[in-house]
Amino acid sequence: MKASASSFLDRREAMKHLGLGTLAGMGIAAPTPAMAAAEKGHGPLKITKVRAIATNTQGQRLVVVKVETSEPGLYGLGCGTYNQRPLAVVTAVEEYLDPFCRGRDANNIDDLWQTAYTSSYWRNGPVLNNALSGVDMALWDIKGKRAGMPVYDLLGGKCRFAADCYSHASGGSLQALEDSVRSKIEAGFRHVRIQLGGYGSAHLSKGQNFRDAGFGLPGDGHMDSGPYLRAMPKAFEHMRNTFGEEIELLHDIHERIEPIEAVNLCKELEQYRPFFIEDPLAPEDNGYFRFLRQHTTVPIAMGELFNNPHEWLDLISGRLIDFIRVHLSQIGGLTPARKLAALGEWFNVRSAWHGPGDVSPVGHACNVHLDLAIHNFGIQEYSPFREATQEVFPGCPEIKDGFLHVSDRPGFGIDLDEEAAKKHPFDESKPGFWEPVRRRDGTAVRP
Repeated sequence: MKASASSFLDRREAMKHLGLGTLAGMGIAAPTPAMAAAEKGHGPLKITKVRAIATNTQGQRLVVVKVETSEPGLYGLGCGTYNQRPLAVVTAVEEYLDPFCRGRDANNIDDLWQTAYTSSYWRNGPVLNNALSGVDMALWDIKGKRAGMPVYDLLGGKCRFAADCYSHASGGSLQALEDSVRSKIEAGFRHVRIQLGGYGSAHLSKGQNFRDAGFGLPGDGHMDSGPYLRAMPKAFEHMRNTFGEEIELLHDIHERIEPIEAVNLCKELEQYRPFFIEDPLAPEDNGYFRFLRQHTTVPIAMGELFNNPHEWLDLISGRLIDFIRVHLSQIGGLTPARKLAALGEWFNVRSAWHGPGDVSPVGHACNVHLDLAIHNFGIQEYSPFREATQEVFPGCPEIKDGFLHVSDRPGFGIDLDEEAAKKHPFDESKPGFWEPVRRRDGTAVRP
């Protein structure tokens, strides 16, 4: 005889009570439905507020997004720092994403990312992506806290004990650069990025004719490619002869030269075996990467300025780059970044996430959690945290012998002291944009 649905439910209910009675007999309190849901991280959890917190502890305008929930005391932090347009991100968070997110389930990270991403109808762009990143990272932080696990465990656990890092060395002369490199090696770094002065070695350029002609503003910078192109091979030769083969040398062209000049420079630097050459071409020149690949075997890192998947898809699938170099908040947060990492793994493209001073400590922590969890990790850019930053952000990642470590506390393991953050307001005297850099005749150089 076929059992009715009601009799099946009655038997299931009886078995459940029998199990609870057994637990009680063992002196173990029976879990309430709310407790069971919380333990599994599946109970209803509504977003109640999304807001942006702005601070200037690094000498950079940092924007951190705080997502508050219906569970008292449970919130998450995410990075939405866009130093060149920070107030636009604050507006996007508080005027648009806050009302969009309120009342939605904080558990459903991917769904919220997809719907928020299309809520503006037009996709991508650094302002909206950074605002979305702040929310996205905060939701991962919440999920980790709720599960009682660090985010790297949510992503599958560790593939390594810490993230190997590179540090920045710079100097206006070969001797000054040598001294800077030596200090990094003594600090424990095995990978050092070398720059002869600022990007493009602008201090080597003379004859600023555009200024004499009154073109542009007096504060506009000047950089011609010739002095830079002649100086960098000498810098590599000097550092390689001084420090030998054990130290890994990196360099950032920063898109300051023409594509054919970048090809020739990479070919010339090949003999010094750089770990990678960063951003040899501007995103507008992605079509040159196939030509670059055909003419040099120098490892290429690219993507700091990318914010649209179509900018990196062909470069990775075509095996035209060796390291993907995106800024995690620029592409929309951890959700798209972990998918990008998986894509790179299939084509043997390693990670080198952007980690400059204008990434908040929350963003740096997110970088490292992803670094720990992916197989195709390459290297992590490191920028030191100032004392004020460590005061405002308890739980900053820590550097030891060139390796960056995060805590094993739930979520990203980092917090934000809002009262301390108020002591470091934005410096309104500084412009919220890159100052123009020009060639001798006044032609603007793409940064």
